[in-house]
Amino acid sequence: MRITGKVSSGLGRAHVFMAQKHYQDQFQTLMGTSVWPGTLNLNVSNKNLRDYIALRLISGIDTLDASPELIESAKSVDASHVSAHRVRGFLRDGVSFGGATAFKARFHFAEDNVDCAVLIPDLTRHYDVVEIISSKFLREHFSLSDGDEVSIELI
Repeated sequence: MRITGKVSSGLGRAHVFMAQKHYQDQFQTLMGTSVWPGTLNLNVSNKNLRDYIALRLISGIDTLDASPELIESAKSVDASHVSAHRVRGFLRDGVSFGGATAFKARFHFAEDNVDCAVLIPDLTRHYDVVEIISSKFLREHFSLSDGDEVSIELI
C-alpha cells in the first residue's frame, strides 16, 4: 500500500509527546533507533484518504468526520500485508499521555527514501492528516516545504 500526500505544517505540539522517554523506548523497539521528537504531517485526499482510513480502522480509531461512503470504501482495502504495532500510553505526575498505533513504512521523495512509521494517535483531531515519524528530521533531510508531494509505502 502506498499513500501519497502533501506536506503540511501541524500545530507544533508533537515534540511534547514524541520526546517522552516512555514513547522513545517503544519507538526504539519498533524502529531499531530513537526517532526525531516530532512528526511530519501529510494531508491526504481521494484514494490516499481511503487507504489511510483503512489504517485508522485497523487501529480501532473512530473516523467520525469521514462520510459513511468513505468508511465503507476503506473497509474494502486489502491491508493484509501491514502490521499494526501498539504504542502504549502512560501516566506521569497525574498527566495522561495517550497511546497510538504505528505502521512501519518507507518514506519516498525524489530519488531518496528512509525508514519511517505512520503514527495514529488514539486521540487526534484530523482524520485526513497522516503523521509520520522517523529517526530523521524529514523536513530538513529532504528540504521539504508545505505543499511538496511525498509518498509512504507501508511495509
